[in-house]
Amino acid sequence: GLFLRNRADVDPKKIALWGGSYGGYLTAMGLARAPELFATGVDIHGVHDWNVGIRHFVPDWNILLDPPRTRLARESSPLAYLDRWKAPVLVIHGDDDRNVSFAETITLVEQLRERKVEVEQLVFPDEVHSFLRYASWQAAFTTAAEFLQRRLR
Repeated sequence: GLFLRNRADVDPKKIALWGGSYGGYLTAMGLARAPELFATGVDIHGVHDWNVGIRHFVPDWNILLDPPRTRLARESSPLAYLDRWKAPVLVIHGDDDRNVSFAETITLVEQLRERKVEVEQLVFPDEVHSFLRYASWQAAFTTAAEFLQRRLR
């Protein structure tokens, strides 16, 4: 964002983020932690709370057993910085995702709406993390492109 903002060929008011999975996490982190840099973003099945997401790597993770690490996981999550988030976002997720819990997207959307942040959603019923159907990928990229065009005109 800083690199792009300082380029003569870039409009600093039209810098957007987008990404899927870890890229979705980075999109959410950028929008939450650097709201002055980014105009909008597209978050595709991103992690929003590491205390939830870590269970895919550490199945017996218990937030009560290690308070310092629990705090670190929270501070490393977009949900910890939602009060700073201002930019509109499109979130895309399959509701049968077994890598990143669909509940993370639901929580993010609810909390952003409570803060009056504009959120658009594209949910794929019965779709997994890596979108198995070509139609899902096509819809995700088409919807993302249309969203970015509308937001960055």
